[in-house]
Amino acid sequence: MTATTSAGQRSFPKIEFTDSEAGALEFPSSRSRSYSYYKPAKLRATNYEDVTVDVQPDPDRHLTQGWIYGFGDGPGGYPKEWTVARSSDWHVFRDPNEEWNQTIYRNNSKVVHQVELCLSNAKRAGVYESWNTPWLTFLARNLGAWMHAENGLALHVFTSIQRSCPTNMINTAVAVNAAHKLRFAQDLALFNLDLSEANPEFDGAVHKEVWQSAPEWQPLREVVEQLTAVGDWCELLFAANIVFEQLVGSLFRSELTMQIAARNGDYITPTIVGTGEYDYARDLSYTRALYRLLANDSEYGASNKELFDTWLQVWVPRCERAARALQPIWSQPSERTITFSTSFDAAQQKFRSLLNEIGLEAPAEVAE
Repeated sequence: MTATTSAGQRSFPKIEFTDSEAGALEFPSSRSRSYSYYKPAKLRATNYEDVTVDVQPDPDRHLTQGWIYGFGDGPGGYPKEWTVARSSDWHVFRDPNEEWNQTIYRNNSKVVHQVELCLSNAKRAGVYESWNTPWLTFLARNLGAWMHAENGLALHVFTSIQRSCPTNMINTAVAVNAAHKLRFAQDLALFNLDLSEANPEFDGAVHKEVWQSAPEWQPLREVVEQLTAVGDWCELLFAANIVFEQLVGSLFRSELTMQIAARNGDYITPTIVGTGEYDYARDLSYTRALYRLLANDSEYGASNKELFDTWLQVWVPRCERAARALQPIWSQPSERTITFSTSFDAAQQKFRSLLNEIGLEAPAEVAE
């Protein structure tokens, strides 16, 4: 007779709670479904803040043992020493445009679609053939030369410092600024190619010679090259977005090109150039917010204002010289509706208003 054996018993490790697992600890905000490691600018955090603020931890806020990475020459993370400007808390800055990954693609997609539609409609209607020779020459020489300025600022100014600022919030805004400049320079290049194909009178290559040797463009070219040599990211951003763009950039784009295009039978160029002005309006918004914050800093505001004044003394004369050198191009189109004096007065007035909003005194060169 065979003995019957009972089935073997399988054992499992006993679950033992140690109160060290995630979610075990109870604290005042443990049941909150919102982030609490930073203070939102308003009552509730926005998507922009959730994906931007403190994405890169800072030893001043969350890292207790210093930066977790560094560079070959010594400094780690986001060194504050990369600018002589100071802030009692760089993390206070928020981009008024609330730029983050989604908005970058959404906004640029809209602009690209607008430009493509404008150019395709222009080619389909054959509008380029009816433009007069002086206007085609103006576009070939001057709008083509401006393309080099935009590309230089994109690659060697904004792209070069989009990692230099001490917080992720500022770096993100500067990176978007670089993308704006790159896209606008490419839009101008595509416009140049379309005109070259559509009208035999249009010289699509002359812009190289103009940028490199035309007397009226050399002071502007010099300023752009001087900007690329600045090592302090805060000075570079100040000189580019507050001084150069106000006294030279908007002067050429808005106060000249967009003002006189329609009188020369051109309704295409204002649309293309207008996208650059739209970009700059957004870029100026974050720039104004940043420097107003620094100028009104509770601890370093006074010293920052003195610093900004020294930067104005350096860059305003250079940019004013570059702007005045462009005066001859105001007389090149056959239909002229505005004088250089009127355009430059408008640019200076906007510049003075901007400085006043930041809390700075206008230099003597642009004082009323």
